[in-house]
Amino acid sequence: MSSLSGESTVRGPVVSRSARVADVSYRAFLASRDAPRIHWADPDGLELSGAGAAAAVTASGAERFDTVREWADRLFADSDHDGPEVARPRLLGGFAFFDDHEAGGAWAGFPAAQFVLPEVQLSSAGDETWLTVTRAGDDVDPSTVETDLDDAREAVESLPAMKPGGPHPGVERTAPTPEKATWCEQVAAALDRIDSGDLRKVVLATALRADLAGPVEPRDLLERLRQRYSECFRFLVEPTDDAAFLGATPERLVTLREDTVETTALAGSVGRGNTPAEDARLAERLRESEKLRHEQRLVTDAIADGLDAFGDVTVGERGVRRLSNIQHLETPIRADVDEMTHVLDVVEALHPTPAVNGLPPAAALATIRETETFDRGWYAAPVGWFDAAGDGTFGVGLRSAVAADRTVTLFAGNGIVADSDPEAEWEEVQLKYRPILDELE
Repeated sequence: MSSLSGESTVRGPVVSRSARVADVSYRAFLASRDAPRIHWADPDGLELSGAGAAAAVTASGAERFDTVREWADRLFADSDHDGPEVARPRLLGGFAFFDDHEAGGAWAGFPAAQFVLPEVQLSSAGDETWLTVTRAGDDVDPSTVETDLDDAREAVESLPAMKPGGPHPGVERTAPTPEKATWCEQVAAALDRIDSGDLRKVVLATALRADLAGPVEPRDLLERLRQRYSECFRFLVEPTDDAAFLGATPERLVTLREDTVETTALAGSVGRGNTPAEDARLAERLRESEKLRHEQRLVTDAIADGLDAFGDVTVGERGVRRLSNIQHLETPIRADVDEMTHVLDVVEALHPTPAVNGLPPAAALATIRETETFDRGWYAAPVGWFDAAGDGTFGVGLRSAVAADRTVTLFAGNGIVADSDPEAEWEEVQLKYRPILDELE
């Protein structure tokens, strides 16, 4: 069963008006607006900031992807937008890792699925920035939306183009869940399952609670991630003022543009070297490691199989993806699909990939549920946007954390396969905390 809320009061039509504005700091824009607040940026140059909710949907259960799509189809069935393509209204949000996730604890305000059509949206690509104001409902008057756009433009143009980054809050203490010894025991138990033939791979994750010396400003933290990880997909989701989910993920789950799907198989990792020569040696070790190549092959094959139902699939050449503190094996994958394909169809087919779950999928999910002692929430799950045509982009919520006042909870995991060593896996997981932890210390 799927539960749904938020859609009953707003079903459209959707009316939006757009105007080009001078460049403005997305942090200043979001700080000037009430929750919900969402930001998305990708390496291709698109940046989106949204605030307020002209319409919103939440869903849970096995049908949550269909529920969101059907609601969005009804919402956009009658729409009126006067701006360019980059400024079109979009639904932004994401999903929890498990379909039966319930909001609470560190994940208060984050249901199993939530998408928001922002009342006010900033969108930029290249050297253009556009402001879009959107209203939805039977009583929407286009002239009122135009007036609201004028008011919003005046407010936005009073904001600074640049905003100084705040200080690092400082980390007073950290506490992992579980502790190292327990996690190594969990990995050993998973290896027993793999040896018995029940599993081929399972991704086991950990959580790290960081207690800070001062309050964290999520938008400033995201900006510091942008400066160091511009090659990643960056996201910020603030459903309320109480907590924010943010990260800089290297992993694209899917991009759908008209009739082309693009995705990436990303798995297997080593650190970066202190010198170019050491860096090259580590990359070569990554390429030649049978264990890491096997892990990456599992992910590539599973994604290609998942896309096969949508159209012709092309698997590219495997290479090395270098980030500032880590290197991954990466294989680009694309598929030619028909025009009726919706990005959420592909998201549902691919989530969770073996890079965050394992193989066989059902056995890996069961192992994760039985083993992990914390709530994954939206960690390692799809986060992104889609539009009225069903095009969109989703990343996998990795290198991520939930931030609230003086506490940040970080998440990281590693793929466990037949020849995994628990101690080495633990050390590799610690690398994956560094992108956010470095910006807190």
